Amino acid sequence: MTGIQRQSAAPLLSVRDLRVKTRQGRILLNSTSFDLRAGEVLGIVGESGSGKTMTARALARALADGVSAEGEVVFDGTSLLDISERELRPLRGSRIAMVLQDPFTALNPLQTVREHLRESLGPAVRRNKAEARTEVARRLAEVGLAAEVADRYPFQLSGGMRQRVAIATALAQDPAFLIADEPTTALDATTQAQVLELLRTLQCDRGMALILITHDLRVAFSVCDRIMVMYAGTVLEHAPAEQMARRPRHPYSLGLMLAEPPVNRYQERLASVPGNVPPAHSVTQTCAFADRCQWRRDACTSGPPLLAEVSAPGAVVEHHSACVRAADLSDELDAAIRSRSTTADEPPVRGLGAPLLQVRALSKTFRTASLTGRRKENVALADVTFEIAEGESLGLLGETGSGKTTTARCVLGLSTPTSGAIELDGFDISDYRRLSREQRARVRRLVQVVFQDPYASLNPSMTIETALGEAITAGGAGVHGAPGTVAELLDLVGLPQIHARRRPSALSGGERQRVAIARALAVRPKLLICDEPVAALDVSVQAQILELLRDIRTRYGTSMLFITHDLSVVRQMTDRTLVLKDGTIVEAGDTAQLLDAPRHPYTKSLVASVPGPRAATVDTTSGDGSREPSRKP
Repeated sequence: MTGIQRQSAAPLLSVRDLRVKTRQGRILLNSTSFDLRAGEVLGIVGESGSGKTMTARALARALADGVSAEGEVVFDGTSLLDISERELRPLRGSRIAMVLQDPFTALNPLQTVREHLRESLGPAVRRNKAEARTEVARRLAEVGLAAEVADRYPFQLSGGMRQRVAIATALAQDPAFLIADEPTTALDATTQAQVLELLRTLQCDRGMALILITHDLRVAFSVCDRIMVMYAGTVLEHAPAEQMARRPRHPYSLGLMLAEPPVNRYQERLASVPGNVPPAHSVTQTCAFADRCQWRRDACTSGPPLLAEVSAPGAVVEHHSACVRAADLSDELDAAIRSRSTTADEPPVRGLGAPLLQVRALSKTFRTASLTGRRKENVALADVTFEIAEGESLGLLGETGSGKTTTARCVLGLSTPTSGAIELDGFDISDYRRLSREQRARVRRLVQVVFQDPYASLNPSMTIETALGEAITAGGAGVHGAPGTVAELLDLVGLPQIHARRRPSALSGGERQRVAIARALAVRPKLLICDEPVAALDVSVQAQILELLRDIRTRYGTSMLFITHDLSVVRQMTDRTLVLKDGTIVEAGDTAQLLDAPRHPYTKSLVASVPGPRAATVDTTSGDGSREPSRKP
């Protein structure tokens, strides 16, 4: 029973030696085993390419063409890998369900919420219109949505509402087992907290088994009973969540935990795991993590390590690690965790210059036609006023729809304010249409932007050399001391020269974001707008990108407007922070003071929404000394 908590109840799901291969025999997932019991939450964590989603797709029999699964997957007595698609179909929805990361792509934009839910109900309920209408309203209420939402389309809902609809759809037939694949990654802090609490409450009330896939360890520790850490298609550690949060027993798990930027203090150097996740097929005969591990020894590469128990003698729960040096490194791993919680660095004191960006009474109203043909007005910004000094980093914090990106778009000239004034380094940029061609070119050199999605921000048909060369030409080679060659730009963001000949598809998410930053720096802007630049990246890659942006700011004195919903990112990257709600600044001040002692109720709610470790599980009566997890949220 490797990596499985000792409990008397039989598992609802039993996975043994699960492997996923391509038609050509290339290994994508290597020998994964675990059990999951009814009412239990298992978190699967790891970087992109670790095998998290591949595991989920194998369990749900949703693998791509040319990819197959081997091994044993038994769900409630049924071998899922041995039955036909026809035999599997009745289990989907009624017994096994899945919630995906992006609710917008998971929902049909041409169908109302009612149609989505009605299709997901059982055949008997679906055929009775009156009963179906009642059931749709009940399912919406269960996920905290009003009945009138049923008649809306996905594009008329916020991200959090869409995810709630996706959850309601997945749970429409009361499945016994739910797979949630990164269900909160694209959501802001308070919406994330609401969705996690919803999932946890529904799971608890139904006694449902849940697998939560995430790269956010804070999320995993706040929701899950057990954590399974995956890397390059292999399980490296498997333990109770509370125990792993206190004492990780694998260097990779420790690396992920140390890479999480803290919310409660500034950290002088953000830790990261150097390198990238290798393909699973390339590390089947060695420790998959060896090339990135600072504690590697010859024994680590002599063969694949087994997932062995490292629990203390007599422990009522099992803790497993696939590290041949787990016992030797125990004291060092513990010391690293202690140093993380006791270090209290002070943010650097920076000498700030004159105001670079001045925004005065900025307002923006969008006017659109409603479905009834009436004109609707949506106030996105209302009387927003702030300044950014030369060399300063200012944070814009708030939920989706608070006005953060609209503010940035007005500064960039992508939207024209309804009223107010914007001045950048002496230029009135309130309306870019009034600027001459020469003035616009000058302003474009003063301000650049790094967007959230590195996969969509680069032209897929261009090589990196072409993309960066265009930026250099547009800005004037070497203007104001800016890097004058592609090689200099790549060196600036820490990428090897060989990347110049590659296209974006050949790069990882972190590498693409480095290229996007290099492109923005080609003209050496005085102001760099960072719009959620690490929201789509793994935690270790996040730390690398944040450290890169810190270095750029220190080296060039670049001012930054840092837009994010992540409070830990705000803490590490900004001097001052503005909190936006419904297009209005509700609180502003020094970042540390604002996060440590928020005054506005909305800011307090943002701070309170940060996920934290769950309380320790409680023992329940069990004849064999086993430990049942507490299911109270």
